[in-house]
Amino acid sequence: MSFKENLKKYANLIIREGLKIKKDDLLVIRGPVETYEFINLIAETAFEAGAKDVFVNYSDQNLAKIRYNNASIETLSDIPQYFIDEQNGYIEKKAKFLSITGDDPNLLSDVNPEKVKAAVKAKSIALKSFSEKMMNSECSWCVVGVAVPSWAKVVFPNLSEEEAVKKLWDTIFYTVRVTEDNPISAWETHSNNLKKWSDFLNEKQFEFLEYHSENGTDLKIRLPENHIFSGASEFNRYGEEFIANMPTEEVFSMPHRDGVNGIVYNTKPLNYNGNLIDDFYLKFKDGVVVDFDAKIGYETLKNMLDSDEGSRRLGEVALVPYHSPISNTKILFYNTLYDENASCHLALGKAYPICIKGGESMSTEELIKNGANDSIIHVDFMIGDSTTNIVGISKSGERIQIFKDGNFVI
Repeated sequence: MSFKENLKKYANLIIREGLKIKKDDLLVIRGPVETYEFINLIAETAFEAGAKDVFVNYSDQNLAKIRYNNASIETLSDIPQYFIDEQNGYIEKKAKFLSITGDDPNLLSDVNPEKVKAAVKAKSIALKSFSEKMMNSECSWCVVGVAVPSWAKVVFPNLSEEEAVKKLWDTIFYTVRVTEDNPISAWETHSNNLKKWSDFLNEKQFEFLEYHSENGTDLKIRLPENHIFSGASEFNRYGEEFIANMPTEEVFSMPHRDGVNGIVYNTKPLNYNGNLIDDFYLKFKDGVVVDFDAKIGYETLKNMLDSDEGSRRLGEVALVPYHSPISNTKILFYNTLYDENASCHLALGKAYPICIKGGESMSTEELIKNGANDSIIHVDFMIGDSTTNIVGISKSGERIQIFKDGNFVI
């Protein structure tokens, strides 16, 4: 099948299966300016599916770097009210959101980290209400990848730019099952498989998860009562189904904000706002990071952990088998959407309210009281490998092996 045909199948999969765009829906697309041709294809496909209108918010990482290098911290921290109102307005109009990822993971490595920290924190605070509604699935949303030269050359440094882009596109198509005869049918089967794992975990209602890996990870995570594991598809507040990440290979829930103890080591680099963090560990006591280090990106990690009180606590626990389509490519993507779906991962920061029974209708205070973490950040980092073993411990003390040598055994 030609590249153009696969691209059209990809756009169709996103619109009809990921976001399930229907008549009179509003779609908001966010993506790098380099991806404008694909964004045009997405917009056209959305209109074909019945969308009433399509809005686009372009980003330009190179322009962002110019601003970081020349604007003051005060300027970078000034988030215009019209921008805040625009994002909240989309929510009020029941829009559906598509976010396109595909940036150079190293572009901001030589930028003053204090400027990046200030800008990211200001934007996170300004859009806290918007982000809370998105994480509460009030609207449908989906994150997808698009191959751009700067990202492709980082993933495949030994190939020419043209070859690297082609190989990255081919890999993206493979990970989202576009190369299947019927991608939508393949996704329905995949979603059902993930649901089997989440159903098992939800039925067991483990009190703790214990992690051990040969790299030194020795972590015990308490789960809150009435926690919910989700996988693949979710439902917005209007009862419409959507897939938040394409690709996705995870089932995920929330840890208890006060119940994480031990040490965990990363197994893949973390790209955080254009800076790489790697070879790091986090040590937890009663839910809080009390010690950490990183051989690469220490200051970026420190700034992330210092975002607010909740940024030193966990908000997500996700299980991903080592033998899964993305992991089996043996490709390091330097992009969280892909790397987190090749490895078990955790997330620092805010928990998804949907991961506890009745959470979508709880106030922030009620969520915290029930064990959910709150923060202005939510950052996934990868901790799984072929040696990862996970045991679930019930309230009665029964121990059930969930993962052995990196894969589900349930």
